[in-house]
Amino acid sequence: MTDSNRFDRRTVVRTIGGTALAVSLAGCAGDEPTEEEAPEEEPEEEADDEMIEPPEEVDAFLTEWDAEGYDGEMLDATGEDELTVDVGSGELGLGFSPVAVAIDSGTAVTFEWTGEGGGHNVVADEDSDIDVDIEEEEIADAGHTVEHTFDETGNYLYICEPHLEQGKVGAIVIE
Repeated sequence: MTDSNRFDRRTVVRTIGGTALAVSLAGCAGDEPTEEEAPEEEPEEEADDEMIEPPEEVDAFLTEWDAEGYDGEMLDATGEDELTVDVGSGELGLGFSPVAVAIDSGTAVTFEWTGEGGGHNVVADEDSDIDVDIEEEEIADAGHTVEHTFDETGNYLYICEPHLEQGKVGAIVIE
């Protein structure tokens, strides 16, 4: 073999390799849409849940007990015919969700146990305007439900007796 054969062989290998690389890169480059071709990004869906400021008495109650998940706002569910409150929400299952909510008089509220955090009950706090015990017995079973229609207006402040010290309290403002 002469040096010219080696050079020719190297030239061929380089040419083939370079061509293959160029073709593969051209294929990748062709897949990218240009700015004019780029699809428009979908706008993020806005949450349906509107948050409002709770009445002073409700805020004081939830703040005093350091309510699990309470951030100073309450869900505005006025205009809805029904609402579900999870019993046993949060990281350890020691909260209600929503913690605080405003509803219209006549709204049916279903309290649904998640099965998290042990046995829970839902009873009216002594400062509640509405004296309704939703479930006095401690229930731990997921899927247990109790429905109550709130017909009178006022602040329904409620607690979970076994987990009161852990901040398991909630509030429903009936308008």
